[in-house]
Amino acid sequence: MSLEPVVQESTPAIIARALRQAISVGDFPPGSQVGEAALAKHLGVSRGPLREAMQRLTQEGLLVSHRNRGLFVPELSPAAVSDMYLLRTTVERAAIEQILRAGDGAVCAARLDAVVARMTGLSPDSSEMLVADLDFHRELVEAADSERLSRVHQTVLVETSMCLRAMSSTYGPDEDRVSEHRALADAMRAGDVARATSALTDHMRDGLGRLVGTPRS
Repeated sequence: MSLEPVVQESTPAIIARALRQAISVGDFPPGSQVGEAALAKHLGVSRGPLREAMQRLTQEGLLVSHRNRGLFVPELSPAAVSDMYLLRTTVERAAIEQILRAGDGAVCAARLDAVVARMTGLSPDSSEMLVADLDFHRELVEAADSERLSRVHQTVLVETSMCLRAMSSTYGPDEDRVSEHRALADAMRAGDVARATSALTDHMRDGLGRLVGTPRS
């Protein structure tokens, strides 16, 4: 039969996904406390599955426990941001290598081109640009067709969203945020691993520099 089995998510998994989304869109900004009682009431769930969901996010690094104080969204310290960019770069470089090794550069580039087209004309500090930026990198990793890379990347994208929100104020009205993404899409289309990884590295270095104040040459 062509029908696929229906996968039923557990309540903690559903709650965890909702919490990741809330952190990603800034409902819980860095440094904010996530109160168990208020959250359980707001979501209409019991504390048992909520605690399990919050434990999952703690294991993922999206929440941190402070003794006798509760759970908080981590601050974006320079060390934390640098570490997150290291993981992002590692995962996305692996995706690039996987895609091009499989000969799927042109297919991936077409998916990336569609996102670049959405970016064109957007203000560099707009919420629409932030969403498109996240979608670009999600499309890149999804094109690798690797369940594990996608799973790791999905978690780091929540932290990426936090960083991009903080980064948006560093762009001037005339700065170009599209060209770096277009350069990576073009390199994927050409099937050039060295060019693509170099474009990715330059892009990540610029983002990291904007957040931690290092030179972006």
